[in-house]
Amino acid sequence: MLIKDGENKNRISYTLLRVVWKLFEVDKKTRNYGTDEQLFEAEIHMIKSIKENEGVHVTGLAELLEVTKGAVSQIVMRLEKKGMVIKDKDDNNQSRLVLRLTPKGETAYVNHEKLHQEFDDLVSAILKEASRENIAFLTDFLDLLEDKIDDYKKG
Repeated sequence: MLIKDGENKNRISYTLLRVVWKLFEVDKKTRNYGTDEQLFEAEIHMIKSIKENEGVHVTGLAELLEVTKGAVSQIVMRLEKKGMVIKDKDDNNQSRLVLRLTPKGETAYVNHEKLHQEFDDLVSAILKEASRENIAFLTDFLDLLEDKIDDYKKG
């Protein structure tokens, strides 16, 4: 049976939406990342940001993530209660506190990175047999789609 061009494009669109929804469901799931605490998506991404920006303070983290200081403070407070993050005096500015991961926070970070590596490996396995042209097309398509979604969000 022949599929018309419009039907094929709709099929791609709907398949893409299903894939995005499945990724969203996976990402929103709480996990313990090898610790005794369940972490939400925002919490593990805060841990990642703290780890990758050693010695960052709440204001700097808020600027980096483009969120309010209040939002960062709330998540950091939850992470402190879960034993993932501590606040230390800044050696360069004694009136400012910097954020650091505890050993438990480090464990969560490492296991979160492993999860991302597993996803990267999954994508690599799927693309293993793809031609350079197909990979280039897919990369261009996804970049353009991301740009269009950003434009759509702006209004």
